[in-house]
Order: sequence, then structure tokens, then C-alpha cells
Amino acid sequence: VQLQTSGGGLVQAGGSLRLSCSAAMDASGRTFDNYALGWFRQAPGKEREFVATINWSGSMTSYADSVKGRFAISRDNAKKTVYLQMNSLKPEDTAVYYCALDSYGVEPTSDARDYDYWGKGTLVTVSS
Repeated sequence: VQLQTSGGGLVQAGGSLRLSCSAAMDASGRTFDNYALGWFRQAPGKEREFVATINWSGSMTSYADSVKGRFAISRDNAKKTVYLQMNSLKPEDTAVYYCALDSYGVEPTSDARDYDYWGKGTLVTVSS
């Protein structure tokens, strides 16, 4: 499985961005809708942290307290894509954002150790 992340960029505080993460599945026969997905971020000099997660069907989501009410995770299984809509962005949201796929689970999880496939990341910079 390969994950390709896009949509990062420079935005002013209070603005919005939408990140996308598209999956290229392997030849195992497993399909995109078999798996839970997540978004994580890593700010300069800080540890990677959980942002949001979604279950296989999109019916269950969970968010870090720091983004709750501002960010929304969604998925389109037909397009093999997961999205992160980010609104009311703050300078402290500046980070490299990574999408991740849990090939062993269908339910949402905030534990990075549960994810075994990771995209390369996209930089989001929020100016004050």
C-alpha cells in the first residue's frame, strides 16, 4: 500500500485548508474500505501527535482535543481517499501532516503504533 498526501501550503490564521491522502493498494486483494485511517502531525522540535481518525465506513471518527470542532476527517472509499478539512487554523497548527493506514483494524485508533502504512507528509504553515 502506498499513500500519497497533498494539499498542504501556507495560510493565514483563521483560514482553511483541505488535505487529501490517496491510496494505491497492493495486489493482495484487500480493498481500501477494509481499513481504519488516521491523520497525525509533527511540528518542528516536537513529537508526532495524533490529529484525527476514521473507521472503515466513515461512520465513526475521533479527534484530538486541540482540533475538535475545527477539523473534520472524512473518506471516499470509491476514490480510495481520506480527507482532512482544517478550518479556523491557528499558528500552532503548523506542522508536517501525515496520513496513515491501519491494515489490521477497521475501527478508529489514535495510537500511532497501530498504523503500519504512512504517507510522506505535507507541510502546513499557518502565519499569524
